[in-house]
Amino acid sequence: EVHLVESGGGLVQAGGSLRLSCAASGSTFDDYSIGWWREAPGKEREGVSCISLSDGTYYADSVKGRFTVSSDVAKNMLYLQMNSLKPEDPAVYYCIIAYGDDCIDATYWGQGTQVTVST
Repeated sequence: EVHLVESGGGLVQAGGSLRLSCAASGSTFDDYSIGWWREAPGKEREGVSCISLSDGTYYADSVKGRFTVSSDVAKNMLYLQMNSLKPEDPAVYYCIIAYGDDCIDATYWGQGTQVTVST
């Protein structure tokens, strides 16, 4: 069974940075697309970033140029470096694993980590 655990969320001032981490067990990243989604109160869940099975890297327009996704396949770790955080970024951030060459239909979800941005 695949198990994903996120960490690294917290409270940061607008303009600041956070680095989210996701530890995976029960599977390796080699056979999946991996990425991050987020969900804010009153808003639809949003795909933030994805490393596809074919090693393409994708970002939501809202985070391009500010967020960077990376992975360490040997350690089964996924990261999201978030810089220049904005008041619209607060949400619960979820690490996901998806079959296929994109992160649209996530099969496995972590429990989420809360990101809060103060102004």
